[in-house]
Amino acid sequence: MAKEGKFISHKNNHKLQEIGRRILQFMNEQSSKIYNYKQIADGIDYKNPRQREQVVQALHKLLADQRVQEVEKGKYIVNLKIAGTLTGVIDFNQSGNAYVKVEELDDDVFVHSKNVKDAMQGDTVLMVTYQYKGKKMEGSVLEVITRKRTEFVGTLEYIAHKEFGFVVSDKKNVSTDIFVKKDKFNGASHGDKVVVRMLGWKAGDKNPEGEIIQVLGAPGEHETEIHSILAEYGLPYEFPEEVEREANAIDREVREGEVAKRWDMRETLTFTIDPKDAKDFDDAISLRKLENGNWEIGVHIADVSHYVIPGTLLDEEAYNRATSVYLVDRVVPMLPEVLSNGVCSLRPNEDKYTFSAVFEMDDNAEIHKQWFGRTVIHSDRRFSYEEAQERIETGEGDLAEEILVFDRLAKILRDRRIKDGAITFDRSEVRFNLDENNEPIGVYFKMSKDSNHLIEEFMLLANRKVSEFVSLNKKGTPTNNTFIYRIHDDPDPAKLESLRDFVSTFGYKMDLANTKRVTESMNTLLQNVKGKPEENMIETLAMRSMSKAVYSTNPIGHYGLGFEYYSHFTSPIRRYPDLIAHRILQHYLDGGKSPNKNDVEEQSKHCSAMERLAADAERDSIKFMQVKFMEKHLGETFEGVISGVAEFGFWVQIPENGAEGLIKLRDLTDDSYSYDPKSHAVNGSRHGRQFQLGDTVKIKVMKANLIAKQLDFKIVD
Repeated sequence: MAKEGKFISHKNNHKLQEIGRRILQFMNEQSSKIYNYKQIADGIDYKNPRQREQVVQALHKLLADQRVQEVEKGKYIVNLKIAGTLTGVIDFNQSGNAYVKVEELDDDVFVHSKNVKDAMQGDTVLMVTYQYKGKKMEGSVLEVITRKRTEFVGTLEYIAHKEFGFVVSDKKNVSTDIFVKKDKFNGASHGDKVVVRMLGWKAGDKNPEGEIIQVLGAPGEHETEIHSILAEYGLPYEFPEEVEREANAIDREVREGEVAKRWDMRETLTFTIDPKDAKDFDDAISLRKLENGNWEIGVHIADVSHYVIPGTLLDEEAYNRATSVYLVDRVVPMLPEVLSNGVCSLRPNEDKYTFSAVFEMDDNAEIHKQWFGRTVIHSDRRFSYEEAQERIETGEGDLAEEILVFDRLAKILRDRRIKDGAITFDRSEVRFNLDENNEPIGVYFKMSKDSNHLIEEFMLLANRKVSEFVSLNKKGTPTNNTFIYRIHDDPDPAKLESLRDFVSTFGYKMDLANTKRVTESMNTLLQNVKGKPEENMIETLAMRSMSKAVYSTNPIGHYGLGFEYYSHFTSPIRRYPDLIAHRILQHYLDGGKSPNKNDVEEQSKHCSAMERLAADAERDSIKFMQVKFMEKHLGETFEGVISGVAEFGFWVQIPENGAEGLIKLRDLTDDSYSYDPKSHAVNGSRHGRQFQLGDTVKIKVMKANLIAKQLDFKIVD
């Protein structure tokens, strides 16, 4: 090796830092390989004597900083144990570049596509970081610590004359195609949608190698695409045989010996209110007038914990799934049908085991007494939301008087909740009318009415009161008992300030002085924009300013609901956290000590992750169905609202059906447009034309890509 330079000037220091960065990037491509300085110089294309001298100087600087190690004289390897390495989860964008989310850092670390090594979407990676020229921190992946997944959905492209193929993922954030030898096609043909399992990724290979484990069918077909969504998110649409056997062996009879251990409420008027197409009924409500003039209100929840016992295959499967998933044309249930639609479902005219929260409540919805425990009920009637709404609006029909009592009390509870700091996002959800072949023949929006709010308020009441019962003693002092909470952190102050500054351009004011002022001004804002042209835009931005709700053992409160203590208790048929809450509550009612907090926290994190996965799968299925619906409207024009803006274009949503399509900036030929993130707009440089979030525009439907689940629109002047 050439001799070390005697002196490195301040002027040359930045140059050596840049060379050092390039050296690390080159060495990170094969982080286990040992190099001499000539190999390194050749690797970064520094080949003349002066450049090689700079490589030597940069290497000595890296040695001094412990970024590389000299394993023997003149031979170097990347130091994987240095302080400049960080661990995080990698997230790719469509360009192939990525960001690594590191828990200890506020900002994600950018990784250029040439430095991602063999990492794939969602992997936990070890990376080396560096900063130069005053820019933000960047990183290079050193190695993949754990794979997020090894199975991927894509389309097989067969290279016939070479006897191999590649599986090309549907997801743009999957950074590479997977190489498959013909003998590992396992019945797949060119153009098939398949599931491929990654077998490995050898050092120096451009692509990982895999084998096809499932043929899903022809791309674009309904069943193929729905099963692709299930496979993409690892959602099993069938239960293992041994789990089904265990479920079918459950005793479905209501036994008098078990009834004797419970509060028998079968003589109390009880009914359910659910969507008209619901098959599983988690909850029921009961009403009884007491001699003192107060009301006995019962909130009765299916006692899933009686049937699903820890340590069984049934419980293990339910925990792994953690939630039911509601795709546009089917449900992927958390529990087998014999439980979800049968023994646990609170069907009318059947005795059922339940876990109940019972309240003595006066006409002002003030609670005088409360009780929690196991019960047995008999539902007298099943109402759809539409039937209950008809009784609220007309005062006529069977049990109209009882439903009106519930409605009046629910409205008091709702008004009180909003006054105490709840935020009232009341956004509609898109639904599809499907024919017998699951083809979309119509779109409608699920709107919340008084009957929906009625059930919502009493479920919220039960969730909150159960949580408070576990968390506070009779004096209102925290007990430090372990429990599973549904938490919603305060919004990011920077996002709130950005929202405040933006809405001020429309003449709206927000007071961010404290939490109470924020919620008051947020509710006022949402009320004031109703019916205005900017309603959709401001509601969207307000939603984006909110944190995500998750499960946790740390009771930081639920910001959106304005509750200090809140848990999910009312849907154990379709949510595993509710089942956890039932078990822990009964444990405390039996006099048990606080469970291990770390165990419950681990369960909370798993349930939160599965909830996010389910939401993504549901969103994908809605996108697919919207694109399928809009296939019939190619070439037609619609009025839409700009729903999102990015550097490469903006999205337009059609209000009448919820379909959303992309307008690419490169397709706007009347001007040269640039993105302004502060105003959520793109602006023309010559004519000053602006397209801003919330603007109404006229569009033509140009393309419907079922496989990518994407619509392309064109602006119509």
